[in-house]
Amino acid sequence: MTNRDGIASANLLVQAAATPQDELAAGASGHPESIPPCAWLAQVSERANLQRALKRVRRNKGAPGIDGMTVDELPEYLRHHWPEIRAQLETGQYRPRPVKRVEIPKADGKTRPLGIPTVLDRFIQQAIAQVISAHWEPRFHPHSYGFRPGRSAHQAVRQVQASIREGYGWVVDMDLQSFFDRVNHDRLLARLKSRSPDAALLRLVKRFLKAGVSVDGKIEATPMGVPQGGPLSPVLANVVLDELDWELDRRGHRFARYADDCNILVKSKRAGERVMASVTRFVSDSLRLTVNPLKSAVDRPWKRKFLGFTVSRTDKKLKVADKALDKLKDRVRELTRRTRGTTMGVIAAELRETLLGWKAYFGIA
Repeated sequence: MTNRDGIASANLLVQAAATPQDELAAGASGHPESIPPCAWLAQVSERANLQRALKRVRRNKGAPGIDGMTVDELPEYLRHHWPEIRAQLETGQYRPRPVKRVEIPKADGKTRPLGIPTVLDRFIQQAIAQVISAHWEPRFHPHSYGFRPGRSAHQAVRQVQASIREGYGWVVDMDLQSFFDRVNHDRLLARLKSRSPDAALLRLVKRFLKAGVSVDGKIEATPMGVPQGGPLSPVLANVVLDELDWELDRRGHRFARYADDCNILVKSKRAGERVMASVTRFVSDSLRLTVNPLKSAVDRPWKRKFLGFTVSRTDKKLKVADKALDKLKDRVRELTRRTRGTTMGVIAAELRETLLGWKAYFGIA
């Protein structure tokens, strides 16, 4: 399908999506506070929101889900089926498909599970995520940096560095054990309801959470967790951990959080141990999650890494963490090994892409 075909199909989708509620709000980037609670699901189907969602899904590309439909096939599918899909959404009959489980290799030799929704479900998830984000984004804590517009890992690292330079010489480095796999659905939906009280939208989100996962063709239930890989997962993760952010704020702590990676800065080891114990209890009792004791610690910041960086002990400047350097070396060795059987031109292009990407991220150190 050509780009022109995609645009034409998107325009047809927009025409099919027109509703009396289109004038209800200014779209996902408008004024969410003015939208009545019962209108959130209607806003998912609002024309500007759908158009943005379709463009985002097409831009992000990605592999097909369990039905085999590709991203390029989505606009034409919507052209023929959108009125039916929209009716299912409005009447509460829409049923998401299970996500396809794939295992992504990690640097330590282990794998990370990734859930790939169908392309249609990705489109619906993206439309929902935009509506939820519009309402929640102004209320998220300023020291939350992951999966948010205009925010970055660099800002999170700089926030930690600034606190260290102000005399906060100890870090409570907290790792949430298998966070995405262990999110409690009831707790998440209750938190979501507190600011997004549209019952129909909440039921749809719950269906995505409970859609199941396809592992080697066998469907398994998903009683907990938010599968990594769908457009809805990042904003739901922030909804869950927003409660932690404001609890840390209420206690007066210096911190920075990027997704499930959180650093709390304190002035002494003793204070850090108290914070670690009390926050671990909060995470368990209130969020129903678990702090991983093997990966969490109270330590000097120059002995820990945060988002691939650490700080020097003397001048508190940013440094690339040893593990990040090791990953780069491993990647270069992989690209240049003699047994690859590819041309020097291809190797040079891949090396250039790898090194430029590495420099773009770690160049602040």
